[in-house]
Amino acid sequence: MPWKEVNIMNQRTEFALRAVQSEESFRSLCREYGISTKTGYKWRERFLRSGLQGLKDLSRRPESSPRELAEAVVCEIVRLKEAHRAWGPKKIRALYERVHGGPVPSESSFKRVLERAGLVEARRLRPRSQAGRLFSGREAHEPNEIWTTDFKGHWYDKDLRRREPLTVRDEFSRYVLDLRVMPNAQTSTVRQCFEQLFERHGLPAAIRSDNGAPFASTRSVLGLSRLSAWWVVLGIDLERNRPACPQDNPGHERLHLDIRLELQDVQPEVEQAGFDQWRHSFNYERPHEALKMRCPGEIYRPSRRHYQGTPADLTYPTMDSRKVAGCGTISWGKGQWVFISGALAGWSVGLQPSGQPGQWNVWFGRLLLGTLDEKMLCFERTLPAAQTMATSSKGGP
Repeated sequence: MPWKEVNIMNQRTEFALRAVQSEESFRSLCREYGISTKTGYKWRERFLRSGLQGLKDLSRRPESSPRELAEAVVCEIVRLKEAHRAWGPKKIRALYERVHGGPVPSESSFKRVLERAGLVEARRLRPRSQAGRLFSGREAHEPNEIWTTDFKGHWYDKDLRRREPLTVRDEFSRYVLDLRVMPNAQTSTVRQCFEQLFERHGLPAAIRSDNGAPFASTRSVLGLSRLSAWWVVLGIDLERNRPACPQDNPGHERLHLDIRLELQDVQPEVEQAGFDQWRHSFNYERPHEALKMRCPGEIYRPSRRHYQGTPADLTYPTMDSRKVAGCGTISWGKGQWVFISGALAGWSVGLQPSGQPGQWNVWFGRLLLGTLDEKMLCFERTLPAAQTMATSSKGGP
């Protein structure tokens, strides 16, 4: 036969009832239940004082801790924080030590006190940017393999005009392709500058930028902006720095440091001429240790890929294609539209069966943007590890 299951609370209840009602020997009763006389008296007293609730196990947590902070210490921590609201627990602890000396509570104790007082602001997490997903960590091994570009951090001239020049650089040779005072950072203005660079130097294999406008858009699929979409149309790969990671583009950051140290005091009336002169000296007179003391101009050569203007559209010989409307949608059947991205307006995307019924991979040039579900009429962004062109002989609807 199976073993009889014993419930501890039932045992305690039964023992307590017999202990207060029975006239039998208390010691014999304790021996029957396998407990000491001391334990028996404990459970009987708890039952008489609190009823059945007294038979439950009590918390083992001590009512007080020998390391608990004194009320005066807690008040002083809060007072120091109120006087320095921007300081964190580590700085508040250091200030407390300077003011009071002697044994000081741990940093975690300061943090706990400030959290309980509601004086610690939760760290805000940056939204994950799809733009940064195009980071590959690739390095250039020849001129024009990767160009890097950015806007130099702004400053104000003596007339309080904001100056924020655009910089473009060849990563391999360190050659500064352009250092230009821009009237604004609008897409059309920056595109005109790059058109001039492409006409002069040819097309690079890839362009690396940060995730800011006009190079990228954090709200668009793969961070595509109208400018970077145009680069893709020209057959240029996109390289992006990871958000808040300037170490992904260290050479360009160093270039900006040199510009800040040497050019911020250039007079406005000769500003662009001064920039051009500095760029010529940087490229043809200044030796670089990384180039074995040669100048960038000795290494750089124009690209073999000549710029022949912007194509009318992207073509997908082995796929069906749809042109993206001005509002960022593509047509799917009669009167049905699916939103892809406003940055691709005017360009065509390719559609390739994904292998799942009713689902299509959506391509923009060599970039896989995501998957379109024809039943739900929705586009889901996907971020594959390898952004390579795939082909298919099947068409869409």
